[in-house]
Amino acid sequence: MSTDPQHGPEENADQNPAGKPSRELRSTPAANGIRHKGPLELRRKAAKVTMSDQTLLDTTGAGQFVHTDPWRVLRIQSEFVEGFGALADLGPAVSVFGSARTVPGSPNYELGVEVGRKLAEAGLAVITGGGPGSMEAANKGAVQGNGVSVGLGIELPFEQGMNQWVDLGINFRYFFARKTMFVKYAQGFIVLPGGLGTLDELFEAMVLVQTHKVTSFPIVLMGTAFWSPMLDWVRDTLVAEGMVSAEDLDLLQVVDDPALAVELIVAGAARHRNPNGANGSGTRG
Repeated sequence: MSTDPQHGPEENADQNPAGKPSRELRSTPAANGIRHKGPLELRRKAAKVTMSDQTLLDTTGAGQFVHTDPWRVLRIQSEFVEGFGALADLGPAVSVFGSARTVPGSPNYELGVEVGRKLAEAGLAVITGGGPGSMEAANKGAVQGNGVSVGLGIELPFEQGMNQWVDLGINFRYFFARKTMFVKYAQGFIVLPGGLGTLDELFEAMVLVQTHKVTSFPIVLMGTAFWSPMLDWVRDTLVAEGMVSAEDLDLLQVVDDPALAVELIVAGAARHRNPNGANGSGTRG
């Protein structure tokens, strides 16, 4: 009786002792303990897995595969593809951040409207998170200034869809895909008074500039009374204890006048040639 080095005795290659076809031998690793599964090379216990096409064709479950990490990677990929495709021809733009809890008609809301209007009048598209509050205000101002109003939404359990002033809206599942779009297609940030989400975007932008992931990227904070206590803490605690450099504070400019904020953004964008968007003159980079 001859022996097959991969399948055992030749006469039992396709049948078990009871004479019935055997599936076991087809899913066991080769005698040398190595099995290839796409780009993976598996050994020992890791090699005892079902073939990918067998899993695909035999699946009879309730669609649990859509919750697995490999499938999730495709969803992530699709979000980047959709975002890149939708914003590729946007032109020069500025991302505006602020609280979703800002009340319409309040001073901070009206500040957002004026910022959005001034940006649009300067030929800059306005990108926000697409939600209510200050985001809605900036989108509203962009529309009133006859500009392009963009909203990048996110799945959240407590906020409602896109505000009515968004002309081009994209909804994301994943924060990191959305964050990429905020930076990739913007020439700078204007930050209105806000909470945790606003602080998250602010400090992330500072880190990206500090580490030269983006260059000459202006960040303007609106409202000296609101932001000064935080900047004092950064200066008196973080800088004093050597956690950050004093020069890091130079990454920020704090103003109260929307017109001045836009001037600073335009001046900063003129020094910033973004290969993924447009340069400060409004031409494609």
